[in-house]
Amino acid sequence: MNRRDSLKAISLSTISTVLLLDACKTDTDKSPKVIDKANVEDTAGLQDFEIARLKRLHSEKFFTDHELATITVLADIIIPKDEISGSASDAKVPEFIEFIVKDIPDHQVPMRGGLKWLDVQCLNRYGNAFKACTAAQQLEMATEMAYPKKAKPEMQQGVVFFNRMRNLTASGFYTSAMGIKDLGYVGNAPNKWEGVPADVLKQYNL
Repeated sequence: MNRRDSLKAISLSTISTVLLLDACKTDTDKSPKVIDKANVEDTAGLQDFEIARLKRLHSEKFFTDHELATITVLADIIIPKDEISGSASDAKVPEFIEFIVKDIPDHQVPMRGGLKWLDVQCLNRYGNAFKACTAAQQLEMATEMAYPKKAKPEMQQGVVFFNRMRNLTASGFYTSAMGIKDLGYVGNAPNKWEGVPADVLKQYNL
């Protein structure tokens, strides 16, 4: 299982919940829906106080430009562009994370602290902040944080931060239009039962 397949597995519960909740709406359009938290104009079904809160969140900025640039590099290391779809930043994952940390403030201190920790580690090791390091140095640093069981004791703070960053990246990507397409989800198609898919039959030697 490659990295993108692993992240798909992580995200299935998240995306399933999103699509299940949206499926409860009455709509003649049967194509899959994606919750776009960045779309302030899409306020159907929201109460006035919810609309006001949504607009307030979008009017505020939490991450600095430097922090957001660092998040963008990390997100694209976690989900890079491939032959199927674009990268995390192509799917606007950094913007998603910016929104989420304002919507769920519990993420703010761990994310900001993790980004600061990452820069300090890179400055001590490479002489540059993370986003100014070479691609090879960035990947080396990310790899040391990405595997909890293999990480050195002094990297444990980075492991905790990277786990959060990876979860947010996967959630953002696989709830975007690009991520839905990457998953191959086509939505409900009633009255079009064509039997058990060939790949499933092959799997069970049927």
